Amino acid sequence: MHITANFDAGNIDVINAEDKTNIQLAIRPDVGEEFFQWFNFRLSGEVGEQYVLNIMNAGEAAYLAGWENYQAVASYDREHWFRLPTSYKDGKLTITAELACESIQIAYFAPYSYERHQDLLAAVQVHPIACLEHLGETLDKRDLALVKVGNGDTKKRSIWITARQHPGETMAEWLVEGLLNSLLDEDNATAKLLLEKANFYIVPNMNPDGSVRGHLRTNAVGTNLNREWANPSLEKSPEVFHVIKKMEETGVDLFYDVHGDEALPYVFLAGSQGTPSYNDRLARLRDKFSDALKLVSADFQSEFGYDIDAPGTANMTIATHWVAERFDCLANTLEMPFKDNDNLPFEDTGWSPERSIKLGEASLVAMLAVVDDLR
Repeated sequence: MHITANFDAGNIDVINAEDKTNIQLAIRPDVGEEFFQWFNFRLSGEVGEQYVLNIMNAGEAAYLAGWENYQAVASYDREHWFRLPTSYKDGKLTITAELACESIQIAYFAPYSYERHQDLLAAVQVHPIACLEHLGETLDKRDLALVKVGNGDTKKRSIWITARQHPGETMAEWLVEGLLNSLLDEDNATAKLLLEKANFYIVPNMNPDGSVRGHLRTNAVGTNLNREWANPSLEKSPEVFHVIKKMEETGVDLFYDVHGDEALPYVFLAGSQGTPSYNDRLARLRDKFSDALKLVSADFQSEFGYDIDAPGTANMTIATHWVAERFDCLANTLEMPFKDNDNLPFEDTGWSPERSIKLGEASLVAMLAVVDDLR
């Protein structure tokens, strides 16, 4: 038997692997040790044998409610991901795997690798109306890439989409993959009409350093990017610094920041209701966007979500709040579950890459519903 996390986005430490019925593991914290929950490792063993893996420090993780009714994901081919029997008790997360092949990859959610990220960028740039722009470097000297779709006509609306400020929320980049593929589909009438009205500026991965390092929530120096928007710096948060600089050039008429939530088993929006300048126009746009998304995606709902901020009390370091206030625009955070959608559970897979991709496709319809009213 062998366990390794020595690959892109890998994260696990082996404490004791002498007994296959009581393998003891620990998740490595992000830099700064404030956050951890993401794990991603490969187990090699004998076909037909059952292995019991205990993550011993799960009780110290960032979001303990995230373990309730949670099932780890696994794959033999790194394409199809399914759920494994998982339980949480007395601070220990226990995962049981009976091997159908010699090697299985087990993770907190289906990984979106840095190599797949590079493949996505390479694929979209060959489309005649898409191009890539280098916004700047991360602290680990990786490229921060912007995908631009449209002809750049300044009379059109500017729609900005960002994903994976929190690198462990891989469902966000799966959603962007679906959205981009639909947007560039020449037979997609929704995309065609949208592109007659808007230019798209899409950052598929805001945090490539944290993604490769196997972090849950932070970048290479332990910074939570989604608390940096009021005052980003090249020393702590160059990712946010460079994105804001580009936003100032293009303007923003609609902002869609894509995330995952560890605890809540639903798909929902978190808006900018608590920002100082929130008004009836933005409220109507938000309702129209939400209503359209409910019609086109049975996964989306508006009953469950975060508490709504009282007027003027929003945390202005958060992307959605800062962008809404700075550009007087419709700005929403989209949250997807790590577990499953309790309104529409899929027993074998739970929430999955495929469902994230479909939600990305549906998001374009909601954008079309509001695009004429954004200014």
